[in-house]
Amino acid sequence: MALDASEVRVGITGELLSAPIGTAAPTNASTALPAVWLGHGYVSEDGVTESWDDSVDNIVAWQSATTVRAARTESTLTIAATLIQTRGSNLELFYPGSQIAAAGAGEYKLEVKPPTSDRRSFVLNVIDGQDLIRIYLGNAELTERGEVPYQSGEAIAYPVTITAYPDSNGNLMVKFSNSAAWAIGS
Repeated sequence: MALDASEVRVGITGELLSAPIGTAAPTNASTALPAVWLGHGYVSEDGVTESWDDSVDNIVAWQSATTVRAARTESTLTIAATLIQTRGSNLELFYPGSQIAAAGAGEYKLEVKPPTSDRRSFVLNVIDGQDLIRIYLGNAELTERGEVPYQSGEAIAYPVTITAYPDSNGNLMVKFSNSAAWAIGS
C-alpha cells in the first residue's frame, strides 16, 4: 500500500440538508438535490462530526482468564453540528414538533411545543476542491440539543445531534464520493 498525500481529504466546506423521511435518496456524490431538501446554512467553525458509540462485551474463558471473544451489544451513529444561521429550517429542526407561522405584517412566530419525534432524511455534503463526499442518512432524527447563547460578540447557535436509525434497506448511512481513491484496490 503506497503512501499518497493526494488522497488526504479535508472537509473545507459543505452543507447539511434535511427532507421528509421517504424523500428519494441521492444516488451519487455530485447530482444536485431537488428543492425538497432544505439547507441548514452555516455551521460553526467546528464543522460536522460523525461519531460512533459502540458497546462491546468481552467473553472471558474460565480456563485461561483471557478474552476469547467480543460481542457487540450496541452501535449508535450520530452526526453533530452547531448551526449558526437563525432560519426557519433550523428553528423547526431544533424545536421538533414546532412550526414557524406568519404573525402578520411581515413578522413570524414560533410557538415552542414539547418536543416530538421528527424523523427525517439528512444529507451532509463535504467538499474538498473537486473531491466530493455525500453522506446520506435515510432515517434519522434530532436526539440532543445544546445550549443556545444570546450574547454580544457570539453567533446565536443551535447545537444539534442527529441519530441515525436503519432505513428500509438496513443502512444507517450511505456514503458517496467522486474520488478515484475510493476505487476498489486503490
